[in-house]
Amino acid sequence: LPVPLSCSSRTGQSSSRENTNSSQQDNTVCAPKVDIMFMKTHKTASSTFINILLRFGEKHNLKFAFPNSRNDFYYPSYFQRTYVQGYQSGRCFNIMCNHMRFNAPEVAKVLPRDAFYTTILRDPAELFESSFHYFGHAVPLTWWIPGEDKMAKFLRDPKQYFSPGGFSSFYLKNLLFFDFGQDNTLDADDQRVEDSVRVISERFHLVMLMEHFEESLILFKDALYWEMDDILFFKLNSRMKSTVPKLTPELREKALQWNSIDWKLYKHFNLTFWEKVEAYGRKQMEEDVEELRRRNAELVKICIEGGHSVEAGSIHDAAMQPWQPVGEKSIEGYNLNRNVDKAYEELCRKILTPEIQYLTDLGVNLWLTKLWGRLRKIINW
Repeated sequence: LPVPLSCSSRTGQSSSRENTNSSQQDNTVCAPKVDIMFMKTHKTASSTFINILLRFGEKHNLKFAFPNSRNDFYYPSYFQRTYVQGYQSGRCFNIMCNHMRFNAPEVAKVLPRDAFYTTILRDPAELFESSFHYFGHAVPLTWWIPGEDKMAKFLRDPKQYFSPGGFSSFYLKNLLFFDFGQDNTLDADDQRVEDSVRVISERFHLVMLMEHFEESLILFKDALYWEMDDILFFKLNSRMKSTVPKLTPELREKALQWNSIDWKLYKHFNLTFWEKVEAYGRKQMEEDVEELRRRNAELVKICIEGGHSVEAGSIHDAAMQPWQPVGEKSIEGYNLNRNVDKAYEELCRKILTPEIQYLTDLGVNLWLTKLWGRLRKIINW
C-alpha cells in the first residue's frame, strides 16, 4: 500500500510565526514540517540531534519508525522496512532517526513521499580518530597492533592491520560512505564514488556539518519552519577532553588519505552547506546563532548542576548515565539541577536524557541492547 503523505494531526495547521528568513521575499505563514528522515551517522553529534527530534516528536504526538529489540536497525545490515517495530504495509510514520545502513528504496516504503531527508557529516580525520577510539576494542584487527599509540601505528601502515572482510572493520575506513550504504573500500577515483555522491546529493535535502552544528540547526529549523525552542540542545555522548588526543599534521594527512572517499564526500557537502548559508544570509545566520547560543546558555544555568558535564562516575542518577565504549568510561554526562524550576523540570530532564533511556521512555523494545549491556557489566568490559 502507498504511504500516506502524512499521518500527523498537525498537517495543514498554520504556524504561529511568520517566516523571517532574509532569503524569503514574502511573509508566508507555514505549518511546521513533521515528516523527517534523519540518517544517523556515527560519531557526528548525531546523538545530540536525535534528542532534538525525540523531544519534538513526543511534544507533537508524532509517530516514530523505531527499530525492534535494539537501538539500531540491525546495523551494519542494510535497512529493511521489516526492521521497524510495528511495521505494516501502508502504515504511516513521521520520523525515522536511528542508526542504519541506508537503503533508500526500503526507507521510502516507510515514510511519506514528501519526507525531509537530512543527515550530518564530520571532518573525516577527526571522525576516524573518534571512531578508532570508540569502536577500536570491538574491532579484533586492532588487538594485535603493538605499542601504546595504536592509532598512530595503524595510520602509518593501515594495510598491515586492515582487512575489508574483517569483523567490524568498516568502522576504520570511510565510515560515512559505508553508513550511506556504499562500498567503503572503493578507490576514491572510481566513477562509482562520483555517482554515489551525486545520488546522495539528490536524495538528501540538507546535509549538516558537525563543525558548524549551530549553523546546521538554523538551516534545519528554517527549512522545516520550526521554532527556536525546538532546536535547543546540550551536547550528548561526548568524550572527556582529557581522552581526546590532538592529531598531528602528519597523522591528520594520513587519516584523510586513508579515508579519501569520506574526504571527497565531506568536501562536496561542505560547498553545498555554505551555499545554503549564503542563500540564508550571513548576517541573519550570525544573529540567529547568537540567539541560539544565548538561549542554550540560559538553559544550562537552569538545568545543569554546576553548569557543566561530569565524568561517568560522578553522575548521580542512573537514568542519566550515557552508554560507554567497550572497555572504558570516557563518555561524559550531566547531573540535573536539584533545585530546578518546576516550569522547566520536564524540559531539563528530557534534554539531558541519553538516547538509550529516552528510547525506553518512548516504549521502544530494546531487549537485545539491554542484554548486551548486562553482559558487559558481568564481564566488566
